[in-house]
Amino acid sequence: MGMKGLIALVGSGEYLPVMDEVDRFLLDHCGVEGRAPRVVCLPTAAGQEGESSWGRWMRMGEEHFHRLGADVTALPIIDRSSADSDKYFPVLETADLIYFSGGNPTYLFETMEGSLAWAAAQMAWNRGAVFAGCSAGAMILGQTIPNFRSGYFKGINAFSFLSARMIFPHFDRWRLARGAMLAPLRGRLGRGYALGIDEDTALVGRLEVPEWTVMGRQTVSVITRDGMQVYKSGEHILL
Repeated sequence: MGMKGLIALVGSGEYLPVMDEVDRFLLDHCGVEGRAPRVVCLPTAAGQEGESSWGRWMRMGEEHFHRLGADVTALPIIDRSSADSDKYFPVLETADLIYFSGGNPTYLFETMEGSLAWAAAQMAWNRGAVFAGCSAGAMILGQTIPNFRSGYFKGINAFSFLSARMIFPHFDRWRLARGAMLAPLRGRLGRGYALGIDEDTALVGRLEVPEWTVMGRQTVSVITRDGMQVYKSGEHILL
């Protein structure tokens, strides 16, 4: 079996022109020569918000990746029933890039865990497809999905693709309250770490390669019990 595909953790900005450079990079690193990359957009994290919301994410994804030259399909996988529908399995299994847009991370995880759709997505990634997750889509790939309403950022177990304890998108929005919010988290990290990804920014890499790259408009922060290291676009992070 070849190397697993790239992973892109996106802080925000899915399907917007501000992320064109990142998404072109992902498209250039997937698929096979001689045909357009096959992209599948999943609005699952917005499944509880109604069709006006998840339908908008589907349309935005299709328009965005069509503009970038991809062969794109948005699938209405919005609940457990649709996640277990066998009609979507071959589309996901043969995808070159699977993109999870934002919404509710807990709902996304609970909908996908153990589903046929998740099994197909993993098969695609294991053979080299790119796995991109924005906001909620990024949060499910860490060890834990934080519950901001509970003390000390307690949460539920996530898919644990990465060793990061937690992944925080929209991290630049925290600036005014960052010290107070991070103090209890840092005290619980032990020897581990958490990631903070700013809006319109992505952290891109492979599990087999320790060096990951910051891409996009802003920064990525690595949080440990000892402090926080901030990395600018173009800089590399060892995970």
